Amino acid sequence: MGTPKAALEWHGSTLLRRAVGLVARAVDGPLVVVRAAGQDLPPLPAAVEVVEDARADRGPLQGIAAGLARIGERASVVYVSGVDAPLLHPAFVRCVIGSLGEDDEIALPHVHGFAQPLAAAYRTSVARRLDELIAQDRLATRALPAISRVRDLQPEALLADPALATLDPRLDSLLNLNAPRDYDAARALPAPAITVHLAGEIRARAANAATLAAAATAAGLTLGPHLLCTLDGHGTIDDPQEPLACGDAVTFRVLA
Repeated sequence: MGTPKAALEWHGSTLLRRAVGLVARAVDGPLVVVRAAGQDLPPLPAAVEVVEDARADRGPLQGIAAGLARIGERASVVYVSGVDAPLLHPAFVRCVIGSLGEDDEIALPHVHGFAQPLAAAYRTSVARRLDELIAQDRLATRALPAISRVRDLQPEALLADPALATLDPRLDSLLNLNAPRDYDAARALPAPAITVHLAGEIRARAANAATLAAAATAAGLTLGPHLLCTLDGHGTIDDPQEPLACGDAVTFRVLA
């Protein structure tokens, strides 16, 4: 890309802040960001944990291993995402995690002709085997699935999930940005189609917004302590950079 992807601007936020926020909506355990040693990161929510790769330039498996080590026994299943997936939808994350069967160690989407190990669910029990691969310098992303019990998720299996079929029918969640032209093309797309609702009004308004701040602007409002914001009818949000996804509904209530 020529510059760190994490800090690339995305409709008023950054790729990293967006990835963290979207994954957070689909999981109930710790969120861990793995960075290169000393790498500067854009601002993140206080609850996000940051860990560094043990060794530089060792590829995705090294990063996954670092994240699993930090999580330890606090979770039995993790979802792994690359930072460069701005069209990721929480429904996709939930679908992949939910596809992991009792005897499966990895739920691995296989879309657009490629396996997608950076958009997959892993049992944390693979950590020891992963460490052994890294010690042997077997760093190809296919190395771990090759010695694991894998649930192969073809497009038809993913789109059998009604929520995902409605909210991400083209599986744009798997779009990643590998070159400046990819970023420019994706950045030129409209922000997610959402609805905004002002408490007391009968009808919601259609809008395009990638963040809470943009949704407030679309509603003619300014964020602040006077404004209560809820996402999809449950849970309050107040971070201006809170990411939104296609189909989201944001409700604003002006406090007296």
